[in-house]
Amino acid sequence: MMQSAENLVMGHTSKGRPATVMMSAATRNEQASFVGHQGVEEGPAGQGVSVTETNFPDRRVLTESIAGQVVGEYEMPVSAEANGGGGGERGRNSAMTIGQALEATARTAGNEPVDRSDAAAIQAAEARATRTNMVASGGVAAAAQAAADANARITRDEDKIKLADVLSNATAKLPVDREVTRADAERVTVAEMRNDPEMATRPGVAASVVEAARRNQKRK
Repeated sequence: MMQSAENLVMGHTSKGRPATVMMSAATRNEQASFVGHQGVEEGPAGQGVSVTETNFPDRRVLTESIAGQVVGEYEMPVSAEANGGGGGERGRNSAMTIGQALEATARTAGNEPVDRSDAAAIQAAEARATRTNMVASGGVAAAAQAAADANARITRDEDKIKLADVLSNATAKLPVDREVTRADAERVTVAEMRNDPEMATRPGVAASVVEAARRNQKRK
């Protein structure tokens, strides 16, 4: 739950922050049979975890809490683009769509080979855009799945299909596109995490969708 909350606000999890510390502790406790999986209604999880963001002109303050108790607080600088610089009229006044968020991934993580967690995240993004779980033939989700399947059989990373190959024209491949919401970001993040061997996210699809949702929320 904490890892999902960090991803929704920050777009990633970082070493040394509560989510990674908690994941490591949980793994050790379960391996030692001290604890097992609990339902979310039990213990602190039932009272909730949260990552809140407070914005100041020159910085963002992120506060992480479990059951109302603060477990971490960090300051992060505000980028020029977030303040309205460098983004142009469209960047300041227009909401980002799911297709645009996927295309942003091609720019920020385009050299990364497509794997199954990427494909799952892209499929979730397409499903949120089209409001259907059907994978469109010739769509971006179908292309991502084919790339992940092909890459699984290729040994050298330099020979693998990259995210930029799949996502550079994502908007054109989506039969329907729409504004990114926080619910979209959560669904894409969960899909990416569930299909990652370490149950984690990295700079890529989910991070771009989370950032798009965050920017759209700030416009309101």
